[in-house]
Amino acid sequence: MSSLTDRLKNLTDAQLQGMRRGVEKEGLRTDLQGQLVHTPHPAALGSALTHPHITTDFSESQLELVTGVHPSAEDCVAQLADVHRFVHRALQPAGELMWSASMPSVLPADAEIPIGQYGTSNVGQAKTVYRIGLAHRYGPRMQTISGIHYNWSFPGLDSDAYFALIRNFRRHAFVLLTLFGASPAVPSAFVEGLDHGLQPLGARTHGLPYATSLRMGRLGYQSDAQSALCVSYNCLDRYTASLHDALVRTYPAYEAIGIHDGRGGYRQLSTSLLQIENEFYSAIRPKRVIFPGERPLHALRERGVEYVEVRCMDLNPFLPVGIDADTMRLLDLFLLHCLLSDSPPDTPQEIAALGRNQQLTASRGREPGLCLTRGDEQIPLMDWAAEVLQACEPIAQRLDAVHGGNAHQRVLQAALSQLAQPDTLPSARVLQAMADAGGDHVALMSTLSAQAQAALLAEPLSAELAEALTAEAQASLAEQARIEAADTMPFEQYRQAYLSPERLGLGRKPPAGC
Repeated sequence: MSSLTDRLKNLTDAQLQGMRRGVEKEGLRTDLQGQLVHTPHPAALGSALTHPHITTDFSESQLELVTGVHPSAEDCVAQLADVHRFVHRALQPAGELMWSASMPSVLPADAEIPIGQYGTSNVGQAKTVYRIGLAHRYGPRMQTISGIHYNWSFPGLDSDAYFALIRNFRRHAFVLLTLFGASPAVPSAFVEGLDHGLQPLGARTHGLPYATSLRMGRLGYQSDAQSALCVSYNCLDRYTASLHDALVRTYPAYEAIGIHDGRGGYRQLSTSLLQIENEFYSAIRPKRVIFPGERPLHALRERGVEYVEVRCMDLNPFLPVGIDADTMRLLDLFLLHCLLSDSPPDTPQEIAALGRNQQLTASRGREPGLCLTRGDEQIPLMDWAAEVLQACEPIAQRLDAVHGGNAHQRVLQAALSQLAQPDTLPSARVLQAMADAGGDHVALMSTLSAQAQAALLAEPLSAELAEALTAEAQASLAEQARIEAADTMPFEQYRQAYLSPERLGLGRKPPAGC
């Protein structure tokens, strides 16, 4: 069997230069005191339905900023910063900020958290009804948690190679939670009435002293219903078969919620375990660009995996846009390590152990001596993480040789240094900064959010770029109007047609051993 080093040698410079990445960054709109605002999505930002770079996530008050696909980390961060500057030009005059933390700001009562609105078209109504369903199923508070999704592709990979990468990513995702987790605390009101297991850490604040990412733990994107899913990543056919079943199988608790609200509206899109594919919570997803109206599962079945979506990254509140080029370089190294390392098939037992490892890392990742499960042994988290990063060294050397400079080796050494000094990790820095600010999570993040806005607006957009982004916003509004005018099908007919099992594509029986 060839080694990581041998596989690395077999990659061409052109392949390494062909690596691509893009970012989706979520963030709540708040006032200067950290209160969630209730204002509609700003018209100056265009249509949340059709704008390619500025949309909303669960809430009308939860922005999602999307970059294009880029050949370098610097280009990706530069576009993300430009979109932020354009957004802040609309927010600042209204006294609004973009919240810099993954865990939410001061929220109103659950019923008052505004759900995203996308107009009167069938596709727009479906997006809103889906979010209403999320609120009924999991509660709206959980849905206001924000993060960064890192979309990554590598030339020449087939679906089997991407799934091998995904299996290794899931085995080692604790490394990313440790290095980049930045949500060790939450406003106390967020956990009111929940069985949260957190400790008071200061004024209006709860958390855990060694937590890395509460967002990726029990309080974050977790689901008791989905915990019954044992999704295998051994091959495309087995993965898609698991999701297909969850998309068509009625779930009793959701059947009790019902589809219609009795007043002409909707409570959810369907009563199945998953309303649509995006409801499946995972630290990483195989993805494929879809055609208009196409189901994501159909796209995967028909054309295979095109890229992976890394979903475990917290917003770094100390960075103006929540991520920087060095973080992206480390992600590139990590993903290449996952791709080039041996990747045996997963098993139900390993899947369960990985879930426990994630929970331990999220809640206690910096705890001295904390051990995780690796096969039949218990291994100290920091030792295992250092082992993974040290194995990335030849990858860093090769990338630096291809691109010039020493940026990848530099970020790798910085990451190893942080593991050796856990107090320098983002989660520890958040707790220390919070303590310095009187122990108030909301006060700290309000300050950091205001500083991020000021830093971004201190570097104004060029006139040409501002004009282009304004035109893009106006074009998105016109496109939404065009879609709405073209709709003739009643929404209920559209809903049933879209959710039809036939639109999920024809699955194949997983091959033996998959």
